[in-house]
Amino acid sequence: QQVSVEVLEHLEHLALVDFRDAEGVERLQKAIQFADQLHEVNTDGVEPMDSVLEDRWCLYLREDDVTEGNCTKELLENAREKVEEYFVAPPGNIPLPKLEERETFLEGS
Repeated sequence: QQVSVEVLEHLEHLALVDFRDAEGVERLQKAIQFADQLHEVNTDGVEPMDSVLEDRWCLYLREDDVTEGNCTKELLENAREKVEEYFVAPPGNIPLPKLEERETFLEGS
């Protein structure tokens, strides 16, 4: 199933993911193909579940005991980018290519 330029643009803005390269488009198409398989499953007469654990009357929780700590330095070593003692997340408004640029890329894929 082909993915239109408009759908790509909408998904990029929702997920903040860039699908400009062929690998990104291919990964998206494989995900759509996988999801399409769900249409083949017969769910007639199957009631929707509220929870995967709905057959249990009570969920047993363990005590929340701290077993280790003071590892800020080690955790921040995993950060691609940090400011002071904080992880820096990607910006919410990443610049995306113009619609015309995307159309020419999709024609080649």
